[in-house]
Order: sequence, then structure tokens, then C-alpha cells
Amino acid sequence: MKLLSYVLVLFFPLMCSKGPSNENSTADYAEPEVMHSVEKMATVDDAMAVPSEASPQKIIKTSFLRFETRDLDKTYLDIKHVVQANKGFIQDDNSNNSFNRVTRRLVIRIPTTHFQEALDAVSQNVSYFDEKRISAKDVTEEFIDLEARLKAKKQLENRYLELLDKAKNVKEMLEIERELSTIREEIEAKQGRLNYLQNQVSLSTLEIEFYKLTSEAPIAKSYGTKMWNAIKSGFNGISLFFLGILHIWPFIIILIIGIFFLRKWINKSKSP
Repeated sequence: MKLLSYVLVLFFPLMCSKGPSNENSTADYAEPEVMHSVEKMATVDDAMAVPSEASPQKIIKTSFLRFETRDLDKTYLDIKHVVQANKGFIQDDNSNNSFNRVTRRLVIRIPTTHFQEALDAVSQNVSYFDEKRISAKDVTEEFIDLEARLKAKKQLENRYLELLDKAKNVKEMLEIERELSTIREEIEAKQGRLNYLQNQVSLSTLEIEFYKLTSEAPIAKSYGTKMWNAIKSGFNGISLFFLGILHIWPFIIILIIGIFFLRKWINKSKSP
């Protein structure tokens, strides 16, 4: 009996320390806790979207060339040959005819690996550029950041899909689907931007504008040349004037005869 009393004294505190289970009371609140955890992990994923130093550079290369040519068709064929030789294509071809010049503008896409080669091939046939611009924009950081954030958003989408399978009622389903819709819009926007950057990086843009002056006078390279061209233009003007007179010679004869008879009539009327 005394031994039984000792046993009860030892085990009684242990028995009293065991309380009722709270599993059922917390079950109804499991879903909000899980959704909060998903949102928290999504924030962590976005914060971890840091560019890696070991990633290859992503460079967008563009250039613009403008120059004069004496043969538009030959220049176009030469450029087309360069484009085909460097595995590119003409994206846009536009021609314009103004008062004293004909202009043609090409937008060319060239694989980045052939960009400099194509640029040199076009430039070697041009003695002077009115304008020449070459630029290179580094988008490595943006590219990697987009990739990381896109990966995080897709992981978050998968977690919400898992929650959707566990939804207990219509209200929870609607809330999860609304969050999924927002996430999918963000995924599409980031994927679109990523595709655009990839296209710009893989294919460089080369804009070429070349023109031909339609005036018969040669290009003036000095002030004296301009003066001589002005003198010749004056002689041409006089020639055009006399040619115009020859075209209206019958009217001139009629005018002379009319003036003759008019003066004769005036003199006759003045005589007593």
C-alpha cells in the first residue's frame, strides 16, 4: 500500500501536465496561415532575385548610318548582298522623294555575332558619312532579374494551385483564383519583356539612310564652286527665258501689230 502511494506521487504530475489536444481548434485556421506563408515566401523569392556575376553579358547593339550616293539602286543591291552574307534580313524598307532628293531608309536585323562584320562591309563603300552612330546597351542585370522574378512567380503560382486543391468552400476558391489571376498577369508581362530583350540581344538593329540629290549641279565642295554653279544657273535661267519667248512668238507679233495701229490711230486723232 505504501508502495502504491509512492507510484501515484511520481506519476500524478505527469498525468496533470497533459492537456486537451488543440488540433481540431486550429484546423479551421490552417488555410489562412498557409496563404500567409505563401505570400511571405513570395516576398522572399523576389528579394532573392539578384543578378549573378558569372552570367554572360547581354548587350543590345544598334547603329545608324546616313550618307549620300550617286546610284540608289546599286547601293541598295550592295547593302542587300551584305545582309544576306551575314544571315540578316531587311525588316523595313521606306523610300521618300522630296524637292531635290530621293531618300531610301532601311531597317536591318543582323545576328549580333555578325554585327561588326556587316557594319564594316557597308562602311567600306562610303567615303563620307553625314551621320554615323553606334551604341551598345548592357541589359544583363535587367535580364537576370527578370528571369529570377519570373521563376519566383511561377513557383508562387504552383503553391496557389496546391492551395486551390485544398480549398474547403467557394469563398476560399474565389480568393485563391483572384490571386492566381494577378500572378498570371505578372508572369505574362515579365515573360513578354524577357522575350523582347532576348530578341534585341540576339539580333542587332542597323538603320541605314542613303539619298541622291536630283539637282544637275554637282555637289559644292567650296565657296568658289558654289559661285560658279550660281553663274551657270543664271545662264540657264536666261536660256529658259528666251526659249519661253520663242514659244509665244505669235502673240508677240499680234501685240506689235496692235501697238502699231494704236499709235497710228492716236496720231491721226491728234492731227487737225
